[in-house]
Amino acid sequence: MANRKIFMSTYQTIISYLRISMSHRQIEQMNIAGRRKIATVHTVAKEQGWLEESAVIPSESELKLFFEKQKKASTVTALTPHKEMVTEWAKEGTQASTICMYLRRNFDYTGSYYSVQRFVRAVKKANVVPDLTTPLHFESGEAAQVDFGQGPKLLDKRTGKVEQTYYFVMTLCYSRHQYAELVTHQDMETWLNCHQKAFLFFDGVPKKVIIDNPKCAVTVAGYYEAELNKSYESYAKEVGFIVAPLPPRDPQKKGRVESGIKYVTNSFQPLRDFKHLQDANEQLKDWVVSEAGVRIHGSTYKKPLDLFKSETLKPLPKTMPDIAIWSKVRGSRNCHVRFDKSNYSIPFNLYDKNLWLKKTQTSIKIYFEDDLIAHHPILSQPGSYATNENHLEPKAKGYLKRTPEWCYTEAKRIGNSTAHVVETFLTDPVQELLRAAQGVLKLEDKYGSKRLEPKVSVAKGPVHGPFTSILFLINLLRIF
Repeated sequence: MANRKIFMSTYQTIISYLRISMSHRQIEQMNIAGRRKIATVHTVAKEQGWLEESAVIPSESELKLFFEKQKKASTVTALTPHKEMVTEWAKEGTQASTICMYLRRNFDYTGSYYSVQRFVRAVKKANVVPDLTTPLHFESGEAAQVDFGQGPKLLDKRTGKVEQTYYFVMTLCYSRHQYAELVTHQDMETWLNCHQKAFLFFDGVPKKVIIDNPKCAVTVAGYYEAELNKSYESYAKEVGFIVAPLPPRDPQKKGRVESGIKYVTNSFQPLRDFKHLQDANEQLKDWVVSEAGVRIHGSTYKKPLDLFKSETLKPLPKTMPDIAIWSKVRGSRNCHVRFDKSNYSIPFNLYDKNLWLKKTQTSIKIYFEDDLIAHHPILSQPGSYATNENHLEPKAKGYLKRTPEWCYTEAKRIGNSTAHVVETFLTDPVQELLRAAQGVLKLEDKYGSKRLEPKVSVAKGPVHGPFTSILFLINLLRIF
């Protein structure tokens, strides 16, 4: 029984047994104290007259004077005169080394640095504010908490590769019923798809969704206000729930989903064999309903599926929205924006503006200040272009319009001589002369077809090369 802590009430019990003449051995056998301690109590009690029948058994406060170890008087050291001042500095977080140097510099302190260090540690320890928490209580249908957690490496049948997987877990705060899925990415598209599947699984939507500032969902985290990713913000508006980001570095406020992820990884994953990712998700889906949903929960002491029956979730939208990813884009001088290695046209007057691009499974929509300015089918071939000619600058539209076929048609309209010259340019075996053909036709804008056709018939005879013929033609038109 060495080093056992004995309370003052135990000393009172020992004294009462000694007063009825019980032996030290008998008292020891009662397992309340060792024989040496009993002998010490016996000696003190006898000296103080507590064993007399007429004596009153002393109170606990009186016994403390005899049996409680008294604290030794503090030793006066070189630090003693400065302790009050050092205490204030330590509370402010000043380092022991800084305090020691200050004392030596200003007060001729001769003590050791370790004396200051020990004292500062004691002050800081005595003034630590415990990190206490408050239980969070939620009403039925009020909230759900979501997060990603690391999963095992599994073969993905879609790619034929072994991929790192992650658990997506959404936990209803009232019933603790869960939706869980293994995914291979933690991007916005995966995040939204998992939300959509979870709401369909629950057949309803909670009033708010509490998140721990994942990078895919929160652009800038903040204690008072966070900047949400536009894709997530837009999805929340369409489905009808409020996003509630937690304060940064404060995950204890999200205990249900943190515990949910731990529960999945510790209870579902061990001792299971997964053929591939798809097989793991089939097993996980079954486990959520057949095991996790019917366990007695450690906080509610009820089965999650039983409580889920009384969850008052908001009804699903009549039509669930398409998963849409929003991205900031900026146009280029060719009046297109590049997204996912493909190019989509925008009105030429907005080529240098910051725009928003909305991608769904089938389409690309581009917005400027909430106004829809372009709509294209989504392209799957890298490097391809989706161009609406109405978006192009007039000069660019004219350039695209003036094809060889267009040139030949326009030349025939002007006359046979013009058609012959243009055809000669377009069929040159050595050099591409489309611009030369376009140059001949452009002369009509200035001189008119009635004047151009006769001059072409004159110019085409003596001309030996296309460049000279155009100059000759221009000179004819200018002079005559």
